[in-house]
Amino acid sequence: MPLQKTEKANWNYPTTIWFGNGRISELPSACSTLGMHHPLLVTDPGLATLPMIAEALSTNQQAGMISGLFSDIKPNPNGTNIEAGVKQYNNDQHDGVIAFGGGSALDAGKAIALMASQSHSLWDFEDVGDNWKKVNADGIAPLVAVPTTAGTGSEVGRAAVIVDENHQRKVIIFHPGILPGIVIADPQLTVGLPPEITAATGMDALSHNLEAYCSPGYHPMADGIALEGMRLIKQWLTVAHNEPENLTARGHMLIASSMGATAFQKGLGAMHALAHPLGALYDVHHGLLNAVLMPYVIAYNRAAIEDRMRRLARTLELEITSTGVDAILAFIIDLRQQLGIPQDLKFVGIDTARIPAIAEMATHDPSAGGNPLRLSKNDYAELLANAIKGVLS
Repeated sequence: MPLQKTEKANWNYPTTIWFGNGRISELPSACSTLGMHHPLLVTDPGLATLPMIAEALSTNQQAGMISGLFSDIKPNPNGTNIEAGVKQYNNDQHDGVIAFGGGSALDAGKAIALMASQSHSLWDFEDVGDNWKKVNADGIAPLVAVPTTAGTGSEVGRAAVIVDENHQRKVIIFHPGILPGIVIADPQLTVGLPPEITAATGMDALSHNLEAYCSPGYHPMADGIALEGMRLIKQWLTVAHNEPENLTARGHMLIASSMGATAFQKGLGAMHALAHPLGALYDVHHGLLNAVLMPYVIAYNRAAIEDRMRRLARTLELEITSTGVDAILAFIIDLRQQLGIPQDLKFVGIDTARIPAIAEMATHDPSAGGNPLRLSKNDYAELLANAIKGVLS
């Protein structure tokens, strides 16, 4: 049955999720459940001035829970932002974090909660080997996540992507303890998204589901979640884009976003391996980069994913005129056109002389390991050049 506007539900997969319209009113209860009395609300500068933040702070205050506000974060949050947030958290003696916003705010909030009481540097917890074991788990602050975009799915993830500005790279910080204790998924909070952000974040959700599904390895649960996530996105993303106040569409997209981040526990791939260094170097919206890179990566992986693309095309009820890959490419290109997504990377203004360096960064990105084909530096350079020139290979 279609999602009803009034429907509410509580899930525990992979964490506790309170889903439904108007559930932001339960923020004090969520904080109290996790033992918070004086939380720090972390959001981005744009959201910080909007009524939803003032209302959330007021709701907490009326419940006797005075909350602080931190919003000094960039669209791609960096280490300096996290240091400033941790300083405010400790100076004002907060006892928990509310990460409220899109992927940037959620990642920043998770990183601040992680670093509330650690002796190591943030970069010591990069998702490499057993670095996560260096974390003092008892020093991680309790965390409530409130997503306001349907894209990153960071609310159900155990990692935060933070820019190391000194080395101009995005670093994946990981620890199981930064999985938020409670997620409040309220579709009403996503209604005010501008169409271009609805488009970019929705395509980001598609990229997560798609790359997880394409990633090699045996993980039927992730595959099943990814397939249903993509079906929801095909049905509802353009509706949410064209009818911003359609709460049914907004709700389904919010769910599909969380599904993508749940599925990509299986792995990601070359889209993210390239989007991470490009985002760090050019400060472009992560979801937009994934959206533009998407067909070029699918085409490059063609030889390894034909069977999966045929099954996906059937799930999405697409006409298969030649191959499953061609059907999916046609779907992606048509969807991007409907959403006003650029067809190539020219808009980024990439200096072609930097292609080899970006390709080298991509080969070392943790997401590269989940790509269906093992790509070399030269492969990534060719793929990136294709995306800049608009050539599907």
